[in-house]
Amino acid sequence: MSATSNEFFVGIKPIEYNPQASVDDLLVFKQYNQDEIILGKPMHEWLRFAVCYWHTFRGIGADMFGAPTFDRPWDQSGNEMQIAKDRLRAAFEFFTKLGVKYFTFHDRDIAPAGETIEQTEKNLDEIIQLAKELQKQTGIKCLWGTANLFADPRYMNGAATNPDAHVFAYAAAQVKKAMEVTHELGGENYVFWGGREGYMSLLNTDVRKELDHLAAFLRMAVEHKKKIGFTGQLLIEPKPKEPTKHQYDYDAQTVMGFLNYYGLNKDFKLNIEPNHTTMAGHAYEHDVEMCSRYGMLGSIDSNTGDSSLGWDTDQFPMNLRDCAFVMKTVIAQGGLAPGGLNFDCKVRRESTNLQDMFIAHIGAMDCFALALRKMARLFEDKKYDILVQQRYASYNETDIGKKIEAGTATFEELHAFIKKNGEPAKTSGEQEKFEVIFNRYLD
Repeated sequence: MSATSNEFFVGIKPIEYNPQASVDDLLVFKQYNQDEIILGKPMHEWLRFAVCYWHTFRGIGADMFGAPTFDRPWDQSGNEMQIAKDRLRAAFEFFTKLGVKYFTFHDRDIAPAGETIEQTEKNLDEIIQLAKELQKQTGIKCLWGTANLFADPRYMNGAATNPDAHVFAYAAAQVKKAMEVTHELGGENYVFWGGREGYMSLLNTDVRKELDHLAAFLRMAVEHKKKIGFTGQLLIEPKPKEPTKHQYDYDAQTVMGFLNYYGLNKDFKLNIEPNHTTMAGHAYEHDVEMCSRYGMLGSIDSNTGDSSLGWDTDQFPMNLRDCAFVMKTVIAQGGLAPGGLNFDCKVRRESTNLQDMFIAHIGAMDCFALALRKMARLFEDKKYDILVQQRYASYNETDIGKKIEAGTATFEELHAFIKKNGEPAKTSGEQEKFEVIFNRYLD
């Protein structure tokens, strides 16, 4: 913080839109024009950007092989609560100067844990009051909150899937409070990420019992949501592995199957992180598209990974092709509200300057804004819709195809059809044609 002001990011002015900015002018938006109308609504409604508190304001530049590299001005006081308050003020200065409208948080991000649950909740309540004041001053909103049920040693064997009922109860108490403070901050969603809800070995694991317990835990959350009058969307974030060998929320289809089996599909949607999707062996956009097709896409943690590394690197999304695929799906479903595009990203531990935090977010926001424009043009032209419809035309243009679509065809009827009509003609998939056309929309 400056010795003469309350600023933490001294010398950095609010980020403005300037499409004529030079290549070297990095503290401006060249693509993100928040009030520009795209397909009938302003860009900021399509791109409900949020800054995540944990990576951006709790990240210290450490990794499993190296010590912290970041020296942040809001982490200088010796008192934990004062640091938490300074950090929160720095965060809201950052949100405001960057020009985003939302933030996301874990309960343990914004307030330190105490020796007892009573002290922990007292700390959280005190910080939440400051957050509410800063929200009122700035107009910044809470996109979603969540509870950290993976970092503390008590959760080494999981939280809702822990073999010890005492730990299960502690996790429930923590989520109860986290839901309440999210509601108090006007949060529009609440997220469950099962960081350690899985197994390391099947030799000591009763998989069915753990999944039954997880479902019971989520049912309690649904009931508590109703009890406190929280109207936000409940979200589950899939991840295949890391830190556990196998996590029960492996990917979008796994989570949707779980929710359907336990009768929770009406109460939850999914928060998709594409970096997790690639860790599951899918294409970057796979889980976004898959759950959108079933009306289950609630929000997106917008980041990417490094395919040469193979772990969850949480990098800022700078690849136009990846962002375009995501925006293609978002446009098709009419937007993400009440969800958004949360930058669950961290600057590299070598990027130690304060302005690196801004440049990283600006670059990702510009990439999504450009992708939105490109995909809006594709959407308006209807070219892909027409091409895909043509590929499946036989289901709409032939009697037998219409019966299959309607679910009225039988094996006997289809057998008779083949005896009468013989071998089907080859139909080209034309994959390269689709890829070339898509790339031309990115020009």
